[in-house]
Amino acid sequence: MGFADVSIAELAADYNLTVEEVFSLCEQLGIAYKSSKTRLPLEDAKAIISHVMEKNSDSQTKTST
Repeated sequence: MGFADVSIAELAADYNLTVEEVFSLCEQLGIAYKSSKTRLPLEDAKAIISHVMEKNSDSQTKTST
């Protein structure tokens, strides 16, 4: 498995999340981490990003109806 070369802290900043929100997503998705500096495997980073994008899409759909 390759690495996305992105830490939890960087991912949080890129997607306007708190580090704690990313930690929570990691726990929900079964992704192991040690700290906000943990570098994520590519598949794990993609899973978190996908989850965030889906959540944002759902929020936009609800506000536009």
